[in-house]
Amino acid sequence: MDRKILQELYERATGSVENAYAPYSRFRVGAAVLMENDRGERRVFTGVNVENSSYGLTVCAERVAVFKGVSEGYRRLLALALVAVKDGETLPVLPCGACRQVMWEFGDENTPVYDGEKVHRLGDLLPGGFRLRKGRP
Repeated sequence: MDRKILQELYERATGSVENAYAPYSRFRVGAAVLMENDRGERRVFTGVNVENSSYGLTVCAERVAVFKGVSEGYRRLLALALVAVKDGETLPVLPCGACRQVMWEFGDENTPVYDGEKVHRLGDLLPGGFRLRKGRP
């Protein structure tokens, strides 16, 4: 994946982080994903973390972004970038295990995950990811 595209995704993630709802942790996360539909059309979707006073109901930015894409008919994850902000400081961050598995459902081992400093392969972040069927949906 072209580094310029990843940087553009990172900038979109950074722009979205102000919309995060994180009143408890104050750890705001923004994500941007590049997804493709079955006609080969590509589109960027953003997401932010949305906390809840019942922490188990909190949703991560990565899943919000992927689910937005899926809800619009985009089923192939091509790349993801994310950023976190805590106490005014921008931090590199990687997806949690649940987000990695959701990304695996729509991406593959070579899907790039960019944290603003380094490009990671999804297969390195989730070796042997679980899949009920071969290939992607």
